[in-house]
Amino acid sequence: MQGIIGKKIGMTSLFSEDGKMQPCTVIEATPNVVTQIKTMENDGYEAVQLGYGEKKEKNVGKPLLGHFAKAKTTPKKKLTEFIFDTENLSLGSEINVELFIEGEYVDVVGTSKGKGFQGVVKRHGFGGVGQSTHGQHNRLRAPGSIGAGSDPSRVFKGMRMAGQTGGERVTTFNLQVLKIVPEKSLIFLKGAVPGHNGSIVLVKK
Repeated sequence: MQGIIGKKIGMTSLFSEDGKMQPCTVIEATPNVVTQIKTMENDGYEAVQLGYGEKKEKNVGKPLLGHFAKAKTTPKKKLTEFIFDTENLSLGSEINVELFIEGEYVDVVGTSKGKGFQGVVKRHGFGGVGQSTHGQHNRLRAPGSIGAGSDPSRVFKGMRMAGQTGGERVTTFNLQVLKIVPEKSLIFLKGAVPGHNGSIVLVKK
């Protein structure tokens, strides 16, 4: 699956030809550099490793410095593998936003915002105050009963309870590419993508 590494800038809106306002997410994807081409003979599978963002040399170990030097590029902040046709690619070549076409659909992978330790109402959408579909007589945001006593005398795995929420790898599927701005390396995608502003995301097609 082809793709590119980018940074989530934030959300805005664009107007369609019929005048409807469309919410969209802006992703800045500066040119990704090919840092390694993996082959079936050497690695057992075929893939292309792309590098994104700049990183200071003092913060990079010597093995990685040699890895980047072989590709004749500066140290990169993020490395990810994609599947490309390697005939027209070589070490040091660049992949930019022109990989995508306006109107096509892409998938976006990112890390969702961390919410910390949350209760069942926020984490799982329990009824809570008003609906009173779960909870106790004097604590309407409590989970209520979580299992029988005598049989089976335990709580089943997977029970929806309070716990850590967010901060997970999430893929949002089928987001339409509304606009491409090559001179500024910007991609406008219809809808929302996971993660906070400034987070690294992968855009795949």
